[in-house]
Amino acid sequence: MNIAIIGASGFIGSALREEALSRGHQVTALVSRPERLATQPGLTVMKADVQDTDALTAQLKGFDAVLSAFSGHAQADVGGYFAKGFDSILAAAASADVKRLMVVGGAGSLEVAPGVLLIDTPAFPDEYKATAEGARYALNQLRAQQNVNWTMLSPAAMIAPGERTGQYQLGTDQLLADASGNSQISVEDYAKAMIDELESPAHLNRRFTLAYA
Repeated sequence: MNIAIIGASGFIGSALREEALSRGHQVTALVSRPERLATQPGLTVMKADVQDTDALTAQLKGFDAVLSAFSGHAQADVGGYFAKGFDSILAAAASADVKRLMVVGGAGSLEVAPGVLLIDTPAFPDEYKATAEGARYALNQLRAQQNVNWTMLSPAAMIAPGERTGQYQLGTDQLLADASGNSQISVEDYAKAMIDELESPAHLNRRFTLAYA
């Protein structure tokens, strides 16, 4: 497929980029700092500003799918910056008639009990709250609109570099954990699950999640 990845040089975006390239997809990396990415077969790198909706609309036209790994965690005003950026991405995707928008979500918006989200529990770390609020905002915005076909993948509570095992459990809106209560996934397995979903859609217009069993 011919896909665009917004934020393709970030933590999760880099894993998505490499997983997609390894499967033979044509990838256009839309990043704020193109100099961070080396050229390689199948990869096109373009400078992008997610806050510039008109320019982004032009850049998103013609792709089979757009993957958004946009994150505002490096900004002082994380929540506000992310919300504006995500609104711009969503508007640009609609205007560009993007066939499918796939979004990196957060674990904070997953349920840990009926009606109780992880982000709203007392144990949720304060340093991750702004980023988690942004991801929850993105999910609510996706659910509220009908202009773009979308999928969001929320990771386990802990996502870190590791191995690409291909062995994990999938779920929808509830936080998943192993028998010991640990909710973990490697960024490599996260990327595998996202590109699997790209190639064989099973969660159209809904969110799903994953973790090791």
